[in-house]
Amino acid sequence: MNPWLLAAIIAAVVIAVVIKRMIGEPVNARELFAAPAVLTAIGLWSLIKKTDLTATDITWVITGAVFGAALGALRGATVQLVDKGGVLWQRYTGRTFLALIATLAIAAGFNVLAVKMGMHENARPLQLAIGVSFLGEALMIGHRGMTSGIPFAPARTR
Repeated sequence: MNPWLLAAIIAAVVIAVVIKRMIGEPVNARELFAAPAVLTAIGLWSLIKKTDLTATDITWVITGAVFGAALGALRGATVQLVDKGGVLWQRYTGRTFLALIATLAIAAGFNVLAVKMGMHENARPLQLAIGVSFLGEALMIGHRGMTSGIPFAPARTR
């Protein structure tokens, strides 16, 4: 797939998710985990296709994925969860955006360090980084939602 087309698709998905969550939306498990799972899978697929990965690259990719998921979970802790109409709703807050900016800066610093320590610059696909970050956020929101006692919204029928 054309890298520019893939980047445009990823940007559109991320922007759509953020806008929906700024407005507020019901939380259902499928929608909560679908975009992060797809982005993570695309990132892993891109990584598997690479033939020149070293042990150093793999180590930094795994460390970065764990770190990215943890930063996403931190961001997920700032998302507002409320009962609306008897189901769980989520909405990004100002704190969520501050956490987003902070996690982007921290992740960028991590990537600079990884490259300085021997990781190839193209060894960590952007889709993987975004996917695991949103996956960490989704896991935190899912956990918080389950412990709230508020039922998740049913999946939408189309």
